[in-house]
Amino acid sequence: MLTAIIDYESGNLHSAHKAFERMARELDAGEVVVTSDADVVARADRIVLPGDGAFPSCHAALTGTGGLFEAMKEAVEQKGRPFLGICVGMQLMATWGREYQNTAGLDWVGGEVVEIKPDSASLKVPHMGWNDLIISHPHPVLDGVVSGDHTYFVHSFHFKVNDPAQRLAHVDYGTDVTAVIGRDTMLGMQFHPEKSQGVGLRMIGNFLRWTP
Repeated sequence: MLTAIIDYESGNLHSAHKAFERMARELDAGEVVVTSDADVVARADRIVLPGDGAFPSCHAALTGTGGLFEAMKEAVEQKGRPFLGICVGMQLMATWGREYQNTAGLDWVGGEVVEIKPDSASLKVPHMGWNDLIISHPHPVLDGVVSGDHTYFVHSFHFKVNDPAQRLAHVDYGTDVTAVIGRDTMLGMQFHPEKSQGVGLRMIGNFLRWTP
């Protein structure tokens, strides 16, 4: 089995690669590669899209990198390859991003990415640090994870999901902040599982074993 972590110069690739490699080795779950090669993405069994920065710049980088965008879309939409978006990689799954300018997303999960607006002035943006997951819907990638488990966030915008059934988990930060989304073979995490210690590693391992 081949897991491809897409390199479009917009993600924290080193720590993500190490975490996925560790779990793949522990679970005998095949090879993990970081790649900007569209051909590798096209033949991968699982695809991971990290992302750091602003929605428009990440979208532009992904769509402008040597056929990566097209290869990823074909693999996920037509071949049904399991997909995991992390941080802005998750946000790109939305219909629209509203950061700086209106930018069309992949529209894999209906909704829009908007600025976090906590109801208390004591809560600063960006939302940075550990927060407690509140799990709304079960999912195989959340096996062994319970409400109250901590994951690590760094972001100023969040995903407002149209269909509540596709919001699998959220956190409270003076407003509901979507933490995990999913449908079919597609999954997204707003937090960084590679930085979320044992809870994050468990979810990475679950993703590597997940058979939608």
